Amino acid sequence: MVDLKDPSLYEAGVPWDVLADLRDNDPVHWNPESDGAGFWSVTRHADIVDVSRQPLLFSSAHENGGHRIFNENEVGLTGAGESAIGIPFISRDPPIHTRYRKFVMPALSPVRLGDIEARIRARVETLIAEMPLDRKIDLVPTLAAPLPLMTLAELLGVPGDTWIKLYHWTNAFVGEDDPEFRQSPEAMGETLAEFFAFSQDLFAARRAEPTGDIASLLANAEIDGVPVPFRDFVANLILVLVGGNETTRNSLSHSVIAFSENPDQWDALRADRSLLKTAAPEMVRHASPVMHMRRTATEDTVVGGQAIAKGDKVVLWYISGNRDALVYDQPDRFDIARKGPQHVGFGAGQHVCVGSRLAEMQLRVAFDILADRVSRFEVQAPPRRFRSNFINGLKNLDVILRAA
Repeated sequence: MVDLKDPSLYEAGVPWDVLADLRDNDPVHWNPESDGAGFWSVTRHADIVDVSRQPLLFSSAHENGGHRIFNENEVGLTGAGESAIGIPFISRDPPIHTRYRKFVMPALSPVRLGDIEARIRARVETLIAEMPLDRKIDLVPTLAAPLPLMTLAELLGVPGDTWIKLYHWTNAFVGEDDPEFRQSPEAMGETLAEFFAFSQDLFAARRAEPTGDIASLLANAEIDGVPVPFRDFVANLILVLVGGNETTRNSLSHSVIAFSENPDQWDALRADRSLLKTAAPEMVRHASPVMHMRRTATEDTVVGGQAIAKGDKVVLWYISGNRDALVYDQPDRFDIARKGPQHVGFGAGQHVCVGSRLAEMQLRVAFDILADRVSRFEVQAPPRRFRSNFINGLKNLDVILRAA
């Protein structure tokens, strides 16, 4: 029996055949755990959406274990046992979750995003101008990582060159099963201490002089008239950094591979930029940068015909739902003109990613500019992957960009 929790299962690549077999034959599958009670793996798109739309029946709350396979209320948000980190709003149920979203949304409103697009375009122009054509480069540190992290730096109101530290921190936060990112408890302790110092300075500055940035909105949020404590500010800052970085970064990297393998799709996009509108969501669907989220049943219930007991963990495999043949025609095909049901790459229901518009905007802008300058992507070697059951991440991507 395959253990979907095992992070080594994903080191060589996503086990697409395993997920397809589960969708076809055991779509709500019981997965035992060697170090826990086990969990239900939900692999079909319709069931994932159904569970996601019932946040009170299927809880994300910290006190019920949170949003990861491991129990956050036992080992902490990052799986490092760090009690000084509070509870992020992704690990809250309505109505508290809903109130947090209202605090954050003004910084991600269409008006604000319309203003930021020109600056994203300028950043992409600069990054791509510095990338040599017709020579092997590593796309991750030259474009895929700095682009979303520079955008996050702006949204947080911190210097653009902070992206390098943000990159190091976010890898450590999501890399609990990767020895390259979690080299030792001592190294993780140093990383957390460095991040806490950064967070404390930011928290104090935004409390003293609020602006319209996300850091100010999170630092000055109140729940039922009570100011959010620093430890919850830290947790929400981690959420913003991981959510805002990993989705765009890995969708971009995986999509370069997809265009390399499907040059007809790249030719079509270069010839017709109106395809960017459907291409961006297809990039996220095809890449599925966040592989799963977890819920906990608060009552006895049924999912996809399977009885679920109160207290059972329910893991939603977005990466499987996005390849569901019951929903998508030729689901494994990368098709930038694809239309149809909304993918679950950003989740669904109450917990759908608040930054999804911004992520897709960055993908549209990046590939629009690349299309002006690059005729072909030639991947030189298989990338090194995250050792993770959570993030479908690439550590590097050696590629030649052929000049247009």
